[in-house]
Parts: sequence; structure tokens; C-alpha cells
Amino acid sequence: MSAEISAISGQIVRRRSQFRAWRGTRPFWAGLYVLLGGFPIMYFPYAHLQFGHLTLAMSTTAGAGSLIIGVLLIVLGISLWFQKHIQIFAGVAAILLALVSLPVSNFGGFLIGFLLALIGGAMAVSWAPGVPPGTQERADAEQDGRALRSAEARAATEAAPEAVTEAAGGTGEPNELSETNPADGANGRHSAG
Repeated sequence: MSAEISAISGQIVRRRSQFRAWRGTRPFWAGLYVLLGGFPIMYFPYAHLQFGHLTLAMSTTAGAGSLIIGVLLIVLGISLWFQKHIQIFAGVAAILLALVSLPVSNFGGFLIGFLLALIGGAMAVSWAPGVPPGTQERADAEQDGRALRSAEARAATEAAPEAVTEAAGGTGEPNELSETNPADGANGRHSAG
């Protein structure tokens, strides 16, 4: 019995880690917020809320517009999950649909759907893919290597006027390439005119 339980728990852990890896490669939370933002925008214009014996109908003449906005937000949220390369388009579209829902759909589903879609759209626009853990150390090492090479290049550049003067015989003679004297600190950039 315990072997079955450990096998099931091992499978749950494996599935959870697979889901976490999948979720990390796409704007998952942005898609979730956009998806959840579509439901109140779509629901409230058709809802009949009851408080005891009092029925409150929210239906407006723009009920079809609210339905379209809600469905589009739900589709954009799902698209963010499965097509991560459309993140900027879907984010901007979600923000625009959230703004349009304010006058069309009972203040954007009583501001609930509006805020969820607006935050999700902003998250989608600002999302950037992460770096896998193994490549992070390589990226740090490459960054350190670039910093070392640029420091060596700066040191070589600072030593260059002395090397040029020595190459010209140390006499202060003009350099044959730029017709300037490196010993004077002129490098040819400021001699035009």
C-alpha cells in the first residue's frame, strides 16, 4: 500500500515540477489575470442579482458588447498561455479592451474585470523570458570575461601613446599615419579646422 502511495506522490511531484517549468517559460500569471478579467465583464450585464426578495437586473443595451469584450479577454488569456510570442499584442489588446469595458460593461464589471484585465495586460507587455538555471552561470562567466577583456583593452589604450612614441624612435617625431605628435597628446581628432 505504501509503495502505491509513494509512486503516486512521486508522480504528483514530477507533474508539479513539469507544470512549474512550463509556467516559467510563458507569461502564465498575465494570462490568468486577463482570463479572469473577462468573466466579470461578461457576467454582470446578464446577471440578475437577488438580495432577499429584491431582484437587481444589470442588463444594458450594450450587453452584446460586454459579451464580445469578455470572450475576447478570455481568448487573449488562453493565447498568452499557449502562444507566448504574441505577448505584446495580447497585452496591448487586453489593456484596450479593459479601457473600452468601462463605458460599455457596467464600469468594466464593477471595476473587478477592468482591474484584472488591465494588470494582466501590463504584465503581458512587460514579461521577458527567463534564463534557464544552467545558462545563468555561463552568462555570469561571460560577463566577467567581457569585463576583464575591456579592462585589458583600456590598459592597452592608455599605454598606446607611449608605445607609438617609442615606435617612432622616441624622438617626438610625427606619426606617419595621422601626422600628429603622440607625445603632445594630439591624436588627430582635434586637429581638423
